[in-house]
Amino acid sequence: MTDQPILVIGATGKTGSRVASKLEAKGIAVRRGARRSETPFDWEDPSTWAPALRGVSKAYVTYFPDLAFPGAVEQLAAFTKVAQETGLQHIVLLSGRGEHFASMGEDIVRNSGLPFTIVRAAWFAQNFSEGYLRDPIMGGVLPMPGGDVVEPIIDIDDIADVVVAALTEDGHLGERYEVTGPRLITFAEMAGELTKALGRHIQYVPISYDDFHANVAAAGGEFVADVFTQIARETLDGRNANTADGVERALGRKPRDFAEFAETAMAAGAWSAAA
Repeated sequence: MTDQPILVIGATGKTGSRVASKLEAKGIAVRRGARRSETPFDWEDPSTWAPALRGVSKAYVTYFPDLAFPGAVEQLAAFTKVAQETGLQHIVLLSGRGEHFASMGEDIVRNSGLPFTIVRAAWFAQNFSEGYLRDPIMGGVLPMPGGDVVEPIIDIDDIADVVVAALTEDGHLGERYEVTGPRLITFAEMAGELTKALGRHIQYVPISYDDFHANVAAAGGEFVADVFTQIARETLDGRNANTADGVERALGRKPRDFAEFAETAMAAGAWSAAA
């Protein structure tokens, strides 16, 4: 480790905020990169990249809203060149499981010449508690496409723990950690676990991808809805119906179960009216 700060790109996002806080809890200096942060970083404004990178040793990189967004792969390629020029020693990239453009992004980082670690993640459990599905769940329903497809959904805190380990420990360079939850679970079964945790019935409602798009657009806007609907169409076809050992390889422990996530989120007030 050096005394140089670690850059967290997307520090206001679901994973970035957790990674930054966990690093700071370890006494590590963090440079929080976001559009409106003290260290401005904007993927649409390349002039912000070098100043954010200058003087840091390592960086955690996420792309908002997703690497599937048009132009994301090209911007990531340009970013890695700037990172090389500024002397970055280690890049940790968040990638998406079963996504074509995310795989392209992984290849760019792998071939960039930068020391790297890739964290390839399944669907986020926190989409239910602090994302576009929170409000429907507050109303007693879990509306999702995909039917009876099974997903090894992952708790974001596990992702953050893997990223922090990669950034602060030896032995993670060149690794690709495919991180999932410990079991395959349908959306109907997720609704059942939420029912137990919340103490009231949550009904799984199968919906079309057009309805899914409309729901996400209402919560996050059209361009975010376009990206996430594309990802849902691509990945909710059974291709990810298997678990992976990335959490265990990186941390030496098993990932948290969806039931534990639901109980923990409920205890923290995730579905309270004031949240």
